[in-house]
Amino acid sequence: MADVSQTQIEEALKGYIDPYLETDLVSAKAVKDIKIDAGKVVVDVVLGYPAEGFKAELAGKLKEKVESVDGVSDATINVSSKIDAHTAQKGVEPIKGVKNIIAVASGKGGVGKSTTSVNLALALSAEGATVGILDADIYGPSQPRMLGVSQQPESKDGKSLEPLNSYNIQSMSIGYLIDEETPMIWRGPMVTQALEQLLNDTNWKDVDYLIIDLPPGTGDTQLTLAQKVPVTGAVIVTTPQDIALLDARKGLKMFEKVEVPVLGIIENMSIHICSNCGHEEHIFGAGGGERMAEESHVALLGSLPLDMSIRETTDSGKPSVVADPDGRIAQIYRDIARRVAAKLSQRTKDFSASFPKIVIQNN
Repeated sequence: MADVSQTQIEEALKGYIDPYLETDLVSAKAVKDIKIDAGKVVVDVVLGYPAEGFKAELAGKLKEKVESVDGVSDATINVSSKIDAHTAQKGVEPIKGVKNIIAVASGKGGVGKSTTSVNLALALSAEGATVGILDADIYGPSQPRMLGVSQQPESKDGKSLEPLNSYNIQSMSIGYLIDEETPMIWRGPMVTQALEQLLNDTNWKDVDYLIIDLPPGTGDTQLTLAQKVPVTGAVIVTTPQDIALLDARKGLKMFEKVEVPVLGIIENMSIHICSNCGHEEHIFGAGGGERMAEESHVALLGSLPLDMSIRETTDSGKPSVVADPDGRIAQIYRDIARRVAAKLSQRTKDFSASFPKIVIQNN
């Protein structure tokens, strides 16, 4: 039997391109250890994104590649995930208890941004991450209804708030502090101050990803977010309709101007499948999200159908990812979640928490 070298194993592993990182795992520095004992090989892979729903498939494909090497009789592939904090805009302080902040935005209302936000948060959690969601829509908070939460948050010290938990997600919203039917008749500065307080005064607990569900548009709230909140990346939600794409482009350009990286675009309501006959129809047009992604040089993270179940489950306080975890819609959201987290994992890491603070004292 021929001796097996580490180089041979690495070359074999390079033959598999990770669909989320869009590169091989050796180049992505995800292969952490290779042990060779006679013809038995053990490979340790540590992904920078959560991938509970993909681990088994990945391990199987890598095992095939390694066992195709001459001299290898058996391969064991250990796949795990480690989520790091990544850099945000310069000069913005990190939020205590939060590694990464992902802003979910849309240029206009009615494109399913809040539904996408809550399902993205739930999908990241299902993939193995610790997740929080902040409802930044002060005028029209919808996350309390979507998460099926109605109680008020506790304050143990009279200064900070404890996030509410639902489906293993930590959440905070102005909707928890006011009656559902009370309108917020506030001017811009009050709204931005409320947003900052909700974000900074909530005791987030070891959150890997905090999803911020932004109000539609490019106004005060978005500007505050860009200037004062350490956003690691943004996701734009649109429909294929020309008018929605026009506004989505404005949202994308706003993030570019304030130097927040756009991780990609999610196209909502891309196709309608008739629940009676199965006929497929592009009600809002076809391929708009794909064209926008190409023109803007960002990724199309995924497309979701116009499906009545998405609306029904979210309205009832049990979104698709938890209502039907094995269903097609939940699988699309989980695929998008892995794609978002993988894009984020390729950005520069933030090591500020690892370094001790040096204090110089004059004695």
